[in-house]
Amino acid sequence: MTDATSATSPTASPASPLIPAPATPPTRVLLADDHTLVRRGVRLILDGEPDLTVVAEAGDGAEAVERARAGDIDLAVLDVAMPRMTGLQAARELSRRLPALPILILTMYDNEQYFFEALKAGAGGYVLKSVADRDLVEACRAVVRDEPFIYPGAERALVRSYLDRLHRGDGVDGLPERPITEREEEILKLVAEGHTSREIGALLYISAKTVERHRANLLHKLGMRDRLELTRYAIRAGLVDP
Repeated sequence: MTDATSATSPTASPASPLIPAPATPPTRVLLADDHTLVRRGVRLILDGEPDLTVVAEAGDGAEAVERARAGDIDLAVLDVAMPRMTGLQAARELSRRLPALPILILTMYDNEQYFFEALKAGAGGYVLKSVADRDLVEACRAVVRDEPFIYPGAERALVRSYLDRLHRGDGVDGLPERPITEREEEILKLVAEGHTSREIGALLYISAKTVERHRANLLHKLGMRDRLELTRYAIRAGLVDP
């Protein structure tokens, strides 16, 4: 009598256990905003997604640059208005030092100029805090894929700017020019925050005399007379909070 086991086909073999495909690690996010409650809320949104995780936080732009340079970051999400260094200034610095790092600007400012400045600074996307619960996750994923993310409504700004440049005969290349240089913007922000020329020089690694020269250039360029007027301009420009 033939044994049941011996009757088994020689080509049959025990079922091999299924080996799951290696999971893609989540995108490691650096989140920079000077408001702790905002960071907490944004973190809840991002950490609720399986492909995103906040691994570092920063309270100002300078700290964000330092943390990003330490490594282990796949995406930087930066607020615009922060002390010491704004999100736009931080984006420019990161674009120079870490050109492969995707950058997303998260802001309360629905402002055409900020939007263009963000693009010029190297950001791949611009998201309004008012709709972060709707757009932020999609924006993060798009920027990491090296796809630009434009918040709803920004298309109108792009078209308007394009038409304005055509009307002026300026051509269509480039973006609106900033009235002051990056260094002047850095100094303007610190002046508005109440720092002395000596303190600004120490922060930027330049002499106090160089700071005074830049401040004089700012007053001349902007047609202003004193620190108070510079501070008001910095508030309007979103460099410091009112």
